[in-house]
Formats: sequence, structure tokens, C-alpha cells
Amino acid sequence: MTFSRRGLLAAGVAFAASPALARIAVQPPASAGFSPAGVAALNAHMHGLVDQKKLAGVVTLLARKGKVVSLDAYGRANAAEPAPIRPDAIFRIASMTKPITGVAMMQLYEKGLWKLDDPVARHIPEFAGLKVKTAEGALVDQTRPMTMAQLMSHTAGFGVSAMYEQAGLRDSDLQGMVDKLARLPLASQPGTDWAYGPVVDLQGYVVQKLSGLDLADYMQRHIFDPLKMPDTQFWVAPAKAARVVQVHTYDAAGTIVPTSDRSVRTEKPRFLAGGGGLFSTAEDYFRFCQALLNGGELEGARILKPETVKLMRADVLQPGVKVDLYGPNQEGLGFGMDFAVHKRPAESGLPHGLDSYWWGGAFGTWFWIDPTNDLVFVGMIQNLRGSVPGAGTPDVRGESAKLVYAALQERRA
Repeated sequence: MTFSRRGLLAAGVAFAASPALARIAVQPPASAGFSPAGVAALNAHMHGLVDQKKLAGVVTLLARKGKVVSLDAYGRANAAEPAPIRPDAIFRIASMTKPITGVAMMQLYEKGLWKLDDPVARHIPEFAGLKVKTAEGALVDQTRPMTMAQLMSHTAGFGVSAMYEQAGLRDSDLQGMVDKLARLPLASQPGTDWAYGPVVDLQGYVVQKLSGLDLADYMQRHIFDPLKMPDTQFWVAPAKAARVVQVHTYDAAGTIVPTSDRSVRTEKPRFLAGGGGLFSTAEDYFRFCQALLNGGELEGARILKPETVKLMRADVLQPGVKVDLYGPNQEGLGFGMDFAVHKRPAESGLPHGLDSYWWGGAFGTWFWIDPTNDLVFVGMIQNLRGSVPGAGTPDVRGESAKLVYAALQERRA
């Protein structure tokens, strides 16, 4: 019996990328030091989650030494419809926007437009003299002014995002956000606590102010065009809207189902969220990651100097400050310029190589860059609360890492 390509796709069978669907040539796993059986096990695990109706669809990309050894798409873009998910599917990458904003900031750093020890108020004067609210409710002065390094590492003193839900920080534009935050106290003394809040949206504001371009235009000119990332922006062109993956959730039985909201942003938004507003594809995001792994260059296009990339993955947290995204401290990690950094593998228990750096998105997208093993991994799913442990989404981040390093035959610590 023979099957057409379309018939296999409709049945949920995975396929390698073709020129019509992606621009990447996939190489044999062994050519980059991976066990073919190990890479097959990685993909089989992801397929199993789809078959068990724990995921609607998933796209993963694995590369080493600049060679893509797997670009795998399996399942459906919408669990309620027959159309298969494609390698060039477009995802809401949410907080995977943050490292891209960080690169924009570091490009301006290279031009001498700001320094790590600059007071933030030098670039956002509205924040001069912000008070700090103590646990007892008193308002006190900052012991030391917040610095740009702290703004880049979630330690500037602002609270977690949930603290600002009533403030409507994203209701207007970036200037409106700054004006609202300028009327509110800080949640902690700068440098003393890692809190996942509005700081990367503030970085986007600084990019606009220092460059004279709005954030979307800046990223297009200085990151997306040079790196040939045609499907990454704060909105999706109407002609591409059908490629956007539906957001999913879980029913009472724990089965994956689409949400009722099928809207796709097809026009430039007023609020350009450097902390979480981009759409992208697995291939586009891989090109961004590979450029960083290469020391800031891809195919002749340089976006950062090698020493700047190293600075981005250098831990800048003060002693005793821990990354605690989900509540408990994430031991063994440091934090650099918009990346978590794997600094102490013996404490973390994670399989990633030393100095690996990464982040993820609220809808479950994830990636890591491992300079010790010359490796990039990108994973794309689209679930509500997809990054929250225990909220229904399988631990694709942890399981994919275990399987990738189990498949790697030339492992370095």
C-alpha cells in the first residue's frame, strides 16, 4: 500500500521539512555526533504526547555544530481540525521575545549608548527617586539607585507581573507604561530580589528612546532582516494568518482541546511588548539562537560581537539572589542579560552543558543554547499556561533535554 504525503500528514505522521515548507536542510544525526536511535527516541516521545492527546501538535528542531539533525512536526495545528501542523507553523512565542529584546539592547550597548552600571533614571528620568515599599507598607528611599544591569536581569526592584494587573501597563503604549510605573513604588530594593515583571517591556522602551525607531522597526532592521527571519514580528501578515497555530487548553478529562479564541493579530499593535509580544517559527528562532552560538554572527551577518554574547550569558545576580520563576528557587542557575544561565550543574541536576542559556514562553515554547556542546534546541507548542508546572502541559522541557543529551555521543560536561 502506498500513501500520499498529504495522507500521511492528515494521519498525524511526522515528516521532514521540504523546500516548500522550510529553508533548512536536515543532516544525518551521526554527522553531528548524535545517535540516530536517540534522535528517533526524542521524536517518538513527542509524538506519543500527541497520540495520547496531551498535546495537539509540536514542532522541534535540534542542531549541533551548525547542522540541523532533526526538524520534526507532528500532530495538528488545531486539535479539532484535520490540518496537520507544519514545520513552518507560526507560534506566539511570548517570553521568548525577551532574549531578542535583550540582543537589541546589547547592540545599543556596543554603540556606547548605555553602560551596565548606569542608573536606570539616566535613560528613564521618570524613575528618578522611586520609593521602595517595605513589607510593613512604609515607603523608603532606594539604598542604591537601580542600574541597567539590574533592569536586564529582573532585579531592578519591580514586582512580579501579577502585581501590576490592575495598573493596565499595556493598555496604551510604552510611554504610558513608564508613566504608570513612575507613580508606583518598587517592590524591593534594587539588586536584592529576582522578580519576573515588566523589566523587559521597559528595555523595549529604552531601545526605542536610544535608537529613534519603534521597537518593531528596530528589530526588523537590526535583527530579523540580517538573520533572515521572515516570519518573526509583533503581528502576522494576513497572507500568513492560516499558518498560526491555535492556542489549546485541557478539558475536565485532561484531554487537549482548542480554546474558543481564534483571533490572530494581523496589524501592528500599539503596545510593542518587548517582554512577550512576538510571533515566530521554529526555523526563525533557530537562526537567532545559532547566531548567538556562533558568537553573534550567522552566514556573514553579524548582530553582536563575541564578547557581548559572552556578557549576555554571564551571571550578574548578587550573591544569594536566586532565580525563582515558579516559586521555589531554581538552584544552580544564574541570570545574565535576559537569559537564565546554567552555572552549577551539580546543584541544578539538569543535563544541559555548563553555561547553557535559555528561556521559554507562556504558551509552552522553549529553547536552549549549549556552547559547551555546540548545540541548539527549539521546541514549539501552543497551550494556555503551557509553561506552568502542574497546569496540564507535559514536562516537554525537561524530557526533551534528557533525551537530547542521551542521544549525544560526544558529550562534554
